[in-house]
Amino acid sequence: MKSYSTDKIRNISIVGHGGSGKTILTESMLFASGAIQRLGRVEDGTTTTDFDPDEIKRQISISAAMAPVEWKDCKLNLIDTPGYFDFVGEVISSMRVTESALVNICAVSGVEVGTEKVWKLAEDNKLPRICFVNKMDRENANFEKVLNQARDMFGSNVVPVQIPIGSEDNFQGMVDLLQMKAVTYRDGKQQTADIPAELAGIAQEYREQLVEIAAETDDELTMKYLEGEELTEAEIISGIQQAVKSAKLFPVLCGSATKGIGIAQLMDFLVFAAPGPADKIEALDADGNSVELPGGTAEPFRALVFKTMADPYVGKVSFFRVYSGQIASDTQAYNLNKGKTERIAQIFLFRGKNQIPVAKVVAGDIAAVAKLQDTSTGDTLCDKGNKHLLKGIQFPIPMASFAVEPKSKNDEEKVSSGLARFLEEDPTFRVERNAETKQTLIYGMGDTHLEIIVSRLANKFGVEVELTKPKIPYRETIRGTAEVEGKHKKQTGGRGQYGHVKIIFEPLPRGQHFEFVDKIFGGAVPKNYIPAVEKGLIEAMEEGVLAGFPAVDIKATLIDGSYHSVDSSEMAFKIAASLAYKKGMMEANPVLLEPIVNVEVKVPENFMGDIMGDLNSRRGKIMGMEPQGDGTQVIRAQVPMAEMYKYSVDLRSMTQGRGEFTMSFSHYEEVPANIAEKVIEEHKKQKEE
Repeated sequence: MKSYSTDKIRNISIVGHGGSGKTILTESMLFASGAIQRLGRVEDGTTTTDFDPDEIKRQISISAAMAPVEWKDCKLNLIDTPGYFDFVGEVISSMRVTESALVNICAVSGVEVGTEKVWKLAEDNKLPRICFVNKMDRENANFEKVLNQARDMFGSNVVPVQIPIGSEDNFQGMVDLLQMKAVTYRDGKQQTADIPAELAGIAQEYREQLVEIAAETDDELTMKYLEGEELTEAEIISGIQQAVKSAKLFPVLCGSATKGIGIAQLMDFLVFAAPGPADKIEALDADGNSVELPGGTAEPFRALVFKTMADPYVGKVSFFRVYSGQIASDTQAYNLNKGKTERIAQIFLFRGKNQIPVAKVVAGDIAAVAKLQDTSTGDTLCDKGNKHLLKGIQFPIPMASFAVEPKSKNDEEKVSSGLARFLEEDPTFRVERNAETKQTLIYGMGDTHLEIIVSRLANKFGVEVELTKPKIPYRETIRGTAEVEGKHKKQTGGRGQYGHVKIIFEPLPRGQHFEFVDKIFGGAVPKNYIPAVEKGLIEAMEEGVLAGFPAVDIKATLIDGSYHSVDSSEMAFKIAASLAYKKGMMEANPVLLEPIVNVEVKVPENFMGDIMGDLNSRRGKIMGMEPQGDGTQVIRAQVPMAEMYKYSVDLRSMTQGRGEFTMSFSHYEEVPANIAEKVIEEHKKQKEE
């Protein structure tokens, strides 16, 4: 692949709902450009950008895949992104490094929840959007229905620059509203003709809308248009380019990726209308303030690592986008986040899994390098003297969780190293070792996300694991007061053991854990043994009397005791304290406590009633609501952690995938008696087993 100057590069994220045809659209553009010689099929697992075994098996995209295409003396850096929202991190990182989003919409299914979500992400990233209505050759394809849905959802500036000629089996091509010509396909060959008479009226109507939007991009053009003067072709073209770039026009094209209809026209339009790399870049100074820096090849080298991949053959691969300057193979770069110098070996372009070695990469381009030691996703690579960080990537917090256990005890180390590798690759994946429940917990964006992590553990590391329900870290405490004594007396022929304490146990306010008070007078318990009493209590509190959960929020006051000048020891007093603790807990009305979490759920307003009803059914307390101004509401609630298992799946089901939530620990509360009985019974059974 030849080298392209910055102005000849277009970076484009291909986004849309799962199953809308993004991967076959990418494949069709690769085929039409001559980058591949054979058109693959998702069903056969032969596409360029879905090459992972899990992608082939499930027939869904899991990772964002690069697909550089050469077309009309331009380089289109296409990134085929997943449509399934468990893998939204891949979409977010791709949008961070591209200048526009190609929104793929199925002509049969229309605007779906995935379309809405990627549109919102593109809006948040201030990305221009170009829409492609795909699968026009399918049964029940309806361009007009899809266009009206998109306009209702995203506004009247969603305007066609093409309209289809026919649909379903009769789909022949499209009317180009910029050229005002019909483009039809027969036996795979493209022909240009006059617009069919039955489409002339609607074509003229949409053409007028395009001209009006083009005129609005410039004050002089606006005046000219309002005074009834005709805009020249050059003025219309320039106005449309500007309107797309400033997100005042969301142009709509159409075609069939499987039949190759409209693909050349789509790529022509991307070259013409998709904005190239900006000549200004946003960065952060040493104090974290936003600054604007010049882009371009002549500037100092700055690049952002936006994706990390573990390749079985070359090891860790870091994908980066160059924002200014250039970088050559076999040089060095400085990681500003880590303060480390990295060796840049051979630089590659990736087309799916295929590597294309290149000598250098210039501003605006996307490439990859293997075996960087200290670099991770979101890091800035630059020249040594650079002081400006490129803005990182904000990923959502993973909330779906499972406990992971190796099927063989000997595989624990393999599991740990495998999970560590996935942490490097995937910023929406998290691992936590819970010392209390002795479980390794993995967190992801959904069940499918975590199931695929497990599948990859088996494929890449040869280790089988089971996903189980995470244990709830319950606690035990007391509601009453008890005065008890603990006596440890043992005679074994030689020196005996003797420790004797009298302790008052009382409840403490929630969250205060433990307080020890020494009220011994007259040396009933010698001072050198008092720390042993406290230590004995602290150790004993690791296990409660109801179900063996740690005890908390207890005040223990040592009021009396006795000792033996020969047989007393620290160990004897520790054991005496432990005996007193067990007796005191039983007599002071012990209760079970459960963790309560703060939950924030963001949903469209029409789902409010269902979500609030569901949270109430989970024993939740609604703490408040806040409208967001975009037709959504944030519901704040406090819910027992035990009731939140698989909530991500339930929320997705209740809101057709539109709901989002976050969860964080709040406090402990007493478990209702009927539920506490079940928990205690269950844990007794587990202990017996």
